Amino acid sequence: MLCRKLSSLALLLLASTVALADIRIGVIASSTGPTAVVGIPQKNTVALLPTEIGGQKVEYIVLDDASDPTNAVTGVKKLISEHKIDALIGPTTTPAALAMLDFVAESRVPLVTTVGSSAIILPLDDKRRWVFKTTQNDDLIAGALIEHMLAAGTKTVGFIGFNDPYGENWFKVFTAMAEKSGLKMVASERFNRTDQSVTGQALKVMTSKPDAVLIAATGGPAVLPQTTLQEKGYKGRIYQTHGVATNDFIRIGGKAVEGTLMAGGPMLVAADLAGNNPIKAVAQGYVKAYEGKYGAGTMSTFGANTYDAGLLLQKAIPAALKKAKPGSVEFREALRDALEQSKEVVGAQGIFNMSAQNHNGMDARARVMMAVKDGKWVLLKD
Repeated sequence: MLCRKLSSLALLLLASTVALADIRIGVIASSTGPTAVVGIPQKNTVALLPTEIGGQKVEYIVLDDASDPTNAVTGVKKLISEHKIDALIGPTTTPAALAMLDFVAESRVPLVTTVGSSAIILPLDDKRRWVFKTTQNDDLIAGALIEHMLAAGTKTVGFIGFNDPYGENWFKVFTAMAEKSGLKMVASERFNRTDQSVTGQALKVMTSKPDAVLIAATGGPAVLPQTTLQEKGYKGRIYQTHGVATNDFIRIGGKAVEGTLMAGGPMLVAADLAGNNPIKAVAQGYVKAYEGKYGAGTMSTFGANTYDAGLLLQKAIPAALKKAKPGSVEFREALRDALEQSKEVVGAQGIFNMSAQNHNGMDARARVMMAVKDGKWVLLKD
């Protein structure tokens, strides 16, 4: 009899807990595996997101895909079928995001993704209409890199990128823009995220004697080509994409990444931004909250992308609540529509203006040129 009463009490407590979580948001992040440097701050940032929006309780269910697209798909299925999520944030990598497109669209769950490649939202077809993106599109970042290269007198560029959708999309986007601007691509090499050596690729690029080398990779693996180029005596300028916009890149690379040039979101150098820049207050607020919880120097733009996803949802959810109740297809559809109508939403990484044709909504205000100087990222001013 006592056991029955205890079981009944447990069920009542569980039911009351579930009832409080009116809105459920799933989060998939690579908190382990090769891309953990990117995924850990994304996972950590969830603790800073609002637990109440529009008078409704919000529950976040966080899963680790271990940097594996197959695990990401398994996680999405679980979040949709078991947890009945209303929205999804993540994942960490472009391959994982592309792998889950079918399931997100079929279940009509809005995905606010934090990956770098624009391939996840372009072309904006029936699947991608359910996806929004809080990381700058590759062409926005590439434009800033090309401007800097030209100003520095660069004529020829070598390329080393991931052998996956992130690297391929970057090569496609950058090459077209670079050649149109008068830059000549003289070498192109690929490597895998788990490779332990890229000596062959580095030597092939160096043989072409480029004025500069662009590395299109993310997290810790992006350090390997740069350190290898340095060890083999390359003296030209080395550029990285916003896939390394984190202090961990400097911690892992040490002196070998000193002088690295990168275009990325303004959050990483928030203290250097002009006082009248509306992004500055939001970015510094995020940095203060994150480092207050996890320690000085721990923030990264990857976490800020998750934070901005939370801000977009925080703005969109009240509008969706006027049309339907959480847990329903109607609510998810209304939430998708509200996200698409986001206007002048100021985040830690940029200002978002979404539309039916643009599910990223970031402009030149979402990028700055920076460099590693004396072991930290510093803003490069005009």
